[in-house]
Amino acid sequence: MNKFAVFGNPIAHSLSPTIHQMFAEQYSLPISYEKIGPDENDFENALSTFFDDADAVGCNVTAPFKGRALQQADTLNKAAELAGAVNTLYKKDRRLQGFNTDGIGLVADINNQGVELADKKVLLIGAGGAARGAVHPLLEAGVKALAITNRTMERATQICEEVSVSHCIALDKPGLMSFDADIIINSTSASLHNQLPDLQYISFVKCELAYDMAYSKDPTLFMAYAEKEGATMSADGLGMLVEQAAAAFTIWTEKLPQTRPVIDKLRQR
Repeated sequence: MNKFAVFGNPIAHSLSPTIHQMFAEQYSLPISYEKIGPDENDFENALSTFFDDADAVGCNVTAPFKGRALQQADTLNKAAELAGAVNTLYKKDRRLQGFNTDGIGLVADINNQGVELADKKVLLIGAGGAARGAVHPLLEAGVKALAITNRTMERATQICEEVSVSHCIALDKPGLMSFDADIIINSTSASLHNQLPDLQYISFVKCELAYDMAYSKDPTLFMAYAEKEGATMSADGLGMLVEQAAAAFTIWTEKLPQTRPVIDKLRQR
């Protein structure tokens, strides 16, 4: 039986085993998928032990180990290189391939909302690992402009310098006043603490979709604020979670799972 796992700490809350079991059931694939929560200083040993098993195929990695997973990979995809983080590992020919599927999941779920990214102006709030993982897939989707704003502007500027394309720009507060975004994405952790990110000078009047990478049973503060300020619609990151898992599942199995029934089931819970 093919074995999979998710590594993180804390990990008890993870929905990954549930999601991947649902994907496997769509294809009648017998798999095992476990949660592994090593101590901070034991991640590399735990990862090595997992992949020493001949049946181990791949794993997901979540906080706080995504950066360290990058160091364990023999090869990286573009999104992982730019993010400086790996959330998916795949063992092939005794080598570990590292991927970051977070941005792929984000793009897929924005499309799920009925919103096109091509030729749109996108504002990304935050310049941490979540934002970094999203940049390459957003650019690949053909956005007209990708603006990044952050409390510490140096981090936003650094991402744009690394990407080195003219339509990826870092915006400070004065710059935000003249940028009317079609899609506004909150990649900060503010919603996890029931707080708002700094939204000063950000206009939602022309915003088709305000997207919060965090997910919650109820609309997040960011979603509620965005709609009050004029956004046409808002969405949380549950769909992104399922879509990034689907991308990992495809890497491991070469099968394309249906995500909508999985998202709907998780919502019902």
